Amino acid sequence: MLKPGVLNRRLVGEVISRLEKKGLKLVGLKMMNISQDLAEKHYAEHKEKPFFGELVSYITSGPVVAMVWQGDDCVTLVRKLCGATKPSEAAPGTIRGDFCMHTSLNVIHASDSDASADREINLFFKPEEIIDWEDSTTKYF
Repeated sequence: MLKPGVLNRRLVGEVISRLEKKGLKLVGLKMMNISQDLAEKHYAEHKEKPFFGELVSYITSGPVVAMVWQGDDCVTLVRKLCGATKPSEAAPGTIRGDFCMHTSLNVIHASDSDASADREINLFFKPEEIIDWEDSTTKYF
């Protein structure tokens, strides 16, 4: 998911391009405003942490771009492309390393496991909004 700061900074195409160039297949995409309730469900595992309110506040502060990607080891690859959550630890060349300065204003959310990805996809997408299409270029990646 691309967070509000990415839209405000006009970086949506740049980030999507990086994921596409890696060879991942985009099968779900939508821009949306996230309600307080949905944000709290999304970040439920952080509910007791001191930064929970800040997470919810930021993700509800403007539109986000929710995405579903497919590919071999997709979760692992996306997380590597994103870089470390803490911007000061994110390597240059990663999405966070290039576009993020503050953890509280992180530019992208990436699921941390296949189970989390399934849960999050179901929070943000209806089954008919996921479009699996024939990708004839997979043999080149």
